[in-house]
Amino acid sequence: MAGLVVDDSNGVLRSISDVSPIHYTVEIRSFSLLTKNSIERYESGQFEAGGYKWKLVIYPNGNKSRNANEHLSLYLAMAGANSLQTGWQVDAVFRLFLLDQNNDNYMVLQDAVGKERRFHKMKLERGFDQFISLKALRDAANGFLVDDTCVFGAEVFVCKERTTDKGECLQMIKDPIMYKHTFKVENYSKLAVECSESEEFNAADQKWTIKLYPKGKGAGSGTHLSLCLALVDPKTLPSNCKIYAEYTLRVLNQISSNHIWGKASQWFSASSDEHGWSRYMTLAFFRNPNSGYLVKDASTIEAEVTIHGIVDVL
Repeated sequence: MAGLVVDDSNGVLRSISDVSPIHYTVEIRSFSLLTKNSIERYESGQFEAGGYKWKLVIYPNGNKSRNANEHLSLYLAMAGANSLQTGWQVDAVFRLFLLDQNNDNYMVLQDAVGKERRFHKMKLERGFDQFISLKALRDAANGFLVDDTCVFGAEVFVCKERTTDKGECLQMIKDPIMYKHTFKVENYSKLAVECSESEEFNAADQKWTIKLYPKGKGAGSGTHLSLCLALVDPKTLPSNCKIYAEYTLRVLNQISSNHIWGKASQWFSASSDEHGWSRYMTLAFFRNPNSGYLVKDASTIEAEVTIHGIVDVL
């Protein structure tokens, strides 16, 4: 380690380290596409240190609520806080890293030596609003962003406990492909199942299905048609694997061109494998023969799915 510099304005220590972060790393490829895809805040998967679960929180264009303009903001956050006892608090010393790919070392930010940060129910995140200026990040001479790829890391010390190395890689996709699938629903009035699923279709090496709830689900139960996009076999995904998908679900009008559609972007994972609309369309409107969405007891639904980012375990 070399060149400790103290920022007297806020007591932040900046240093250079040849040693990799021991607890967690986050590699982001096609970093510029985070902004293009309106991802203002990215939360990493969970990792363990000192007997607690943590995650990194990255604001690629700065935490606007903290007036961190023209900077990247980086924080350490407690995860799984709901499982902790009432009145819990955790004091921790932590360091956050950014890899200099030109010199194969890390810029490290931490609080003044020996200063502990207290995490509790009202303060789950601690870190640096102005971790690095966007100008310095984007300057190729600094080596922090090379081929639109950057690497962050964390070390967390609670009672001097440590865990083994773990990490994840967020891959943003430069030229995403839009996948389209058509779901023809026939004999709608005779559907006896709670959920009718389309045939499986592939999008970015994952299998997907359109889910139709003919009598609604959740807030739309009994009053609305509910429509969702879902992963076919989410249990096969590693615990920290996530897929950022932009999708459109469209019910075609068979009389005119007045199709009804909904568009959204969501993270899909093993624990959050289905997203859509519980109140997509009222059942009365859908079943009205003059509306054009259910004709001769049949309806046609289209899905368009574009995968913009994938998180995998390193």
